[in-house]
Amino acid sequence: DPEIEAAQVARLNALRAKRDAAKSRAALAEVERRAASGENLMPAILAAVEAYATVGEISDALRRIFGEFHESVVI
Repeated sequence: DPEIEAAQVARLNALRAKRDAAKSRAALAEVERRAASGENLMPAILAAVEAYATVGEISDALRRIFGEFHESVVI
């Protein structure tokens, strides 16, 4: 439904506008740093959520370090 999609995009844009962008960026950078070093990710992910980072932003940070899984096709 396009109306629901537009409403969700508007809520997401409002969230991004009101959050502390520097705090969110720093929290996402900490997620990446911990992922790269092999440290426990949970505290960094919780801090990112508390800084209003989105699930997509956190996932992107993890993808930059770990990549994305692509299943092998065997015929």
